[in-house]
Amino acid sequence: MEAVSGRTPATPGDVQIRPLRHEDIETVVAIEREAFTTPWQPDTFAGLLDRDGVELLVLADAGDGVIGYAVLWCILEQGELANIAVTPGRRGQGLGARLLGHVMDVARRRGVEKLFLEVRASNAPALAMYASFGFEQVGRRRAYYDHPKEDALVLVAALT
Repeated sequence: MEAVSGRTPATPGDVQIRPLRHEDIETVVAIEREAFTTPWQPDTFAGLLDRDGVELLVLADAGDGVIGYAVLWCILEQGELANIAVTPGRRGQGLGARLLGHVMDVARRRGVEKLFLEVRASNAPALAMYASFGFEQVGRRRAYYDHPKEDALVLVAALT
């Protein structure tokens, strides 16, 4: 995997975005379990390390360690934001938006022209954040999510 990310300007608490390392997986899985009803397992993240076309990024606080992460797939001119989450205690501080903006910059540098994602239809905070970054709904996957069963909205943002 080509490392395209690096240190970003500091914010309160000295938060930076950097590539995920093997030692981050346990914390990322804990965040994943808090954020999603069908969380990925540690082996999934480990299997994605060093895989071509995959960007694994963490949001790290100098004092608190890893507080968020994102998984981006890049295939030619298309990308998919597979997962993005911030630990519950740090939500509502603009950190998810900062991470999303960084992911979009990484995707652009990799030549991605359209970035897709899926989100629960009821996730109003995420939908508002995605809309603020130019994402628009292009589809709906009926009963896509389990626990509870719910539709996924398919969103896309043009990066060019």
